[in-house]
Amino acid sequence: MDLKYLVREPENITSATPILFMLHGYGSNEQDLFSFRETLPADWILVSFRAPRDTQFEGFSWYDIDFNNPENFIDVEQARESLNALLESMLKIINHYGLTENKTHLCGFSQGGILSYALALQYPEMFSYVACMSSYPEPKILDHLVKDKKKLEHLRFFISHGTEDAVIPLDWGRKAADLLYDLGCYFTFREYMSGHGVNQKNYMDLMEFFSK
Repeated sequence: MDLKYLVREPENITSATPILFMLHGYGSNEQDLFSFRETLPADWILVSFRAPRDTQFEGFSWYDIDFNNPENFIDVEQARESLNALLESMLKIINHYGLTENKTHLCGFSQGGILSYALALQYPEMFSYVACMSSYPEPKILDHLVKDKKKLEHLRFFISHGTEDAVIPLDWGRKAADLLYDLGCYFTFREYMSGHGVNQKNYMDLMEFFSK
C-alpha cells in the first residue's frame, strides 16, 4: 500500500539529516500537522502522511472506529495494515534520502498518536523523539511490544492530552505514563485545559520538545 504524503526538504541533505514523520488524526488529512512546519527545525526533512481510508467530509483515517463499542473501539486488522504501510513507506523514504546516520522522529495526533506508540514501542531502534498528542497506547496493536530497557532507553516521548477531551478520555491518555514508566522510557506527560485538540501552550511545548 503506497501512502501519499507531503514533504518539506531542507536546503542541504546529508546522511545525518534528521527526519520527522507526521501522522494525522481520524477525519483529517496530511495538511493538518504539516502546518507545524514553519516552527520546526529548518534543517529537518518533514514528511506528513495521508491515511489510506476515506471518511466523511473528504477526510481520511488509519482505521475504522466504533464509538458505540468500547470493547472493539478500533478495527485491529485495518490498524495493522496501516502500521505495515507506514513502516514500509518510512523505510523507502529514509532509503531514498540516504539517511544512514540520522535521527528519525515521530509526531502523531489522536489516531496518528496511537499508531506512533505502536511504531516506537515495537521498532524502537528506528526512532528518537516521539510526540503523541490526544491519544493512548492501544494494547491490541502492541502485541510485539519491546520490553528490553536497553533498546528503549534512547527514546524520548512527549505526551499531551486535553483535560476536557470528549473523544479519547484523559484516563486513557494517562495509561501511557504508566506503560512508559514500567518500560523505563524517558517521557514528559502534560495535561492542558482543552478538548480533543492542540491549544497554544501545548503547541509551544511541542515545539520546545523538538528543538532540544
